[in-house]
Amino acid sequence: MTVQDDSLAHDRDAAAKPSEEQHQPQGGYDDTPVPHAPPGFTLKFTFHSAHSLPIADIGTFSSDPYVLAELQTSLPTRHKEDPRLQMRTPTIQRCTEPVWNFSWTVANVPASGFRLKAKVFDEDPANHDDKLGVAIVDVDRLTKDWAGFKEESIKVKKRRGSKRAYTMHAMTVAARKAATMDPWVVISIENLGRTPGDEGGRCYTIGPNWWTKHYSPVLGILTGRKEDKDDAEGQQEVDKNGKKIQRYNFQANQFQLRGPTPPELYHRYVEFRPFVKSMYTSSGVKGLLLHKALHHQHDRVYNFSKLTEWGQFDEPCNDMTLKFLDLVHWDKGGRIFTYVITLDALWRFTETGKEFGIDMLSKHTMHSDVSVYIAYSGEFFVRRLKHPNKPTTEEEDEGKKGFSRFFHRHNDNNETHPPDDIGGGPPEGDPPKDPRYYELVIDNDSGTYRPNAKLLPILKAYLQTQLPGLHIVTLDCQADADKMAEMKQEQRDRKAAEGNTVVYRQVKDESDSSSISSSDEDELEDAAREHEARTRDDHVLHALGHQAKEHKTAKVHHFKDLLHRPKKSDGSASKSDASAEGA
Repeated sequence: MTVQDDSLAHDRDAAAKPSEEQHQPQGGYDDTPVPHAPPGFTLKFTFHSAHSLPIADIGTFSSDPYVLAELQTSLPTRHKEDPRLQMRTPTIQRCTEPVWNFSWTVANVPASGFRLKAKVFDEDPANHDDKLGVAIVDVDRLTKDWAGFKEESIKVKKRRGSKRAYTMHAMTVAARKAATMDPWVVISIENLGRTPGDEGGRCYTIGPNWWTKHYSPVLGILTGRKEDKDDAEGQQEVDKNGKKIQRYNFQANQFQLRGPTPPELYHRYVEFRPFVKSMYTSSGVKGLLLHKALHHQHDRVYNFSKLTEWGQFDEPCNDMTLKFLDLVHWDKGGRIFTYVITLDALWRFTETGKEFGIDMLSKHTMHSDVSVYIAYSGEFFVRRLKHPNKPTTEEEDEGKKGFSRFFHRHNDNNETHPPDDIGGGPPEGDPPKDPRYYELVIDNDSGTYRPNAKLLPILKAYLQTQLPGLHIVTLDCQADADKMAEMKQEQRDRKAAEGNTVVYRQVKDESDSSSISSSDEDELEDAAREHEARTRDDHVLHALGHQAKEHKTAKVHHFKDLLHRPKKSDGSASKSDASAEGA
């Protein structure tokens, strides 16, 4: 592991070690250490382009390709359920000769080598993505003298690729609209030398620090989420009457932070109901259906389209903090966000709120893509500071135990905030483009993973290294439940005052401080009950239909028998026949 920032190391030492009491139910914080290994090598993978990809979309006679890269090494993991080390390129729309030029820098690749799988997919937001093949790079040994290679064409193996796509590809080759039947991916690998530090027990992404902003007009219509429409120069568009033009849209965000995440940040999903384990492991019919539903929701929320925006930074910097503030809309609209930080430092977040319009099975599970283990999760919001250089009321009133540690601000020697007050304070006027004017309030409010509150100082120190200049406050969703509920209610009041900014539905009652975020549990239980009810109803209907069919068939045969039975001399039917006819 690389040497951490001094402040991060200090907070790690100062933080109390989480108790080793048995978790009931199973899950939450896991203190399994990272297996020791000597430092490895830092490698930079670049996915330049692809050639002669098959046509996967018949309607457009093209494809929407992206690469899902997976790095495999001999390093042991803490648990077999740890997610694989992966990276995804952006999608290139309607192209069979895509150019990505997308880099991925990974630290601590062991000297024993690696296998790189570059899986090529065609993205289909309305359905599952078609696999177009996989390009594999095997390196048996790494040394300081191994320099890598530059722009090597790696053949894409068509095994398990879409048969429909390659059938179309064969037809285009036969019609001489494609030069060759064999697709290729162009890859470069550069050896940047030994990874600094004393620990090499896990590979992790260093950079670049890329970000993506995903839009969905369809989800926007379902959620009633509107946003202002800007022109090409970023100015608000208006109609002929001078009225602002708005469009339906829903936004999801991803931010690749610089790894590694602190090793203490390691949490497993909580088995608060028997069906939860089956959902994560895809075992049983119910578990398989729920797993697929959540995975499908994740893909749809974070799919790439023509509206998707993305960019990158070489390392954490002031501009990176500004981009984060832009993604959360500079404290406009009283937004509250649900977030997950993966073990490989990928930060995913979307707006949340009690007025959800989309029924998510589990917000944090959806964000994690049904990962068994993550680093941390919860909710956060951003506040614009009105008096950043003044002590808060909580600091002045020492009788309010505990609040001062969350809202500590220096007076004259404050290097975090600007020396002057913001005139008027939020939300009046245009937001200043300076991260020192903003405060990130982040908590551990997640029933799915139940992150340990004693690790909040470590989370804070880590985020401070990623978002320079931004003031960060942490809240324990149990110990600070009243204060957290009060602050989130202020956000909701602002949302109501400033307009409809609803994106999701949250069932949890914030005023209930007796449990750790029951929202995810409620949603999962509701989803399971609905699924069981649907399954039970289907079985009942099937049984009733089968019985009705048998009954109908029996009656038909019975009346046929009546028609062919000889009647009495007086023409009347027998007593048993008459009763049968009456039935």
